Amino acid sequence: MIKGIHHISMKCGTAEELTNVRKFYIDILGLKIIREWAEGMMIDTGNGLLEIFTNADGTHCLGAIRHMALLTDDVDEITVKVKAAGYDVFIEPNDKVIASNPPYPIRMAFCYGPLGEQVEFFMER
Repeated sequence: MIKGIHHISMKCGTAEELTNVRKFYIDILGLKIIREWAEGMMIDTGNGLLEIFTNADGTHCLGAIRHMALLTDDVDEITVKVKAAGYDVFIEPNDKVIASNPPYPIRMAFCYGPLGEQVEFFMER
């Protein structure tokens, strides 16, 4: 019945926040807007969508959902781009092996996005 995650929704309420969302996700990360309407847009991540509502103030706090992870083929390169654009990378690129069966080797980094969201850049090794 469930086929996967269709979209993650975020809210911004000012023209400046919307401009920053466009710069971060479109210009810096290279994602594409696939749909726009009067109060929002959908951005394609390659295997799911980000839905951005522009009609309400966002809430900049951590809740039950802690972060979103974007799959990349080069954690280091995208982290350099994000830092060059002035975003806070609060976990630098690093390798980990998740202690699971079988062990899961990954490379990851974290930054704060334009709405205060935590974004993980993730790749399997």
